[in-house]
Amino acid sequence: MKILIIGGYGTIGKSLADHFEQDHEVLVAGRTKGDVRVDIANSKSIQALFDKIGKVDAIICAAGEAKWESFDKLFEEDYYIGFKSKLMGQVNLVRIGQHYLSANGSITLTTGILADDPVIKTASAAMVNGAIHSFVKAVVLEIGNTCRINVVSAGMVEAAYEKYKDYFPGHNPVSMKKVVKGYERSVLGRDNGKIIRIYE
Repeated sequence: MKILIIGGYGTIGKSLADHFEQDHEVLVAGRTKGDVRVDIANSKSIQALFDKIGKVDAIICAAGEAKWESFDKLFEEDYYIGFKSKLMGQVNLVRIGQHYLSANGSITLTTGILADDPVIKTASAAMVNGAIHSFVKAVVLEIGNTCRINVVSAGMVEAAYEKYKDYFPGHNPVSMKKVVKGYERSVLGRDNGKIIRIYE
């Protein structure tokens, strides 16, 4: 299987690349480094990526950013960071990438626990994650017969605990092994239109 992993050098993406390359051909795409380059906030960059690599069997997106800040300090432009990158970046990935999937191919997007259990300073990030969940459930009603689309929503992973622990008091860090299994389920299983939650 030929798998494209966008954001393959991030905390989760690197673990995904290490896991899937054991049995599959993996292409890692990143904004500044990788086998191929892509900026998911730019739809022309996404199109250029697929024009270059051609058909794949699975697409995983572990990229995208959103502004973390107190609500009273968020300006309109701050919301557009998450809107253009994590939300529309992944929407455009589905919109364009579907045409470059082999038969029965899959697309796996990434959100996080903030969609269901937000914490302080995440009004923008939680909004974006929730929107992606709704998008996935809706889009499969129209293109569900041509490819599968799921989203993996993980809690705070153990590898990021020290960096984010003050934002998530009382939360149990999730093992990366469990998170990787969520992506494996999406790519190798038959789920479609599912939000695969890994919160414990």
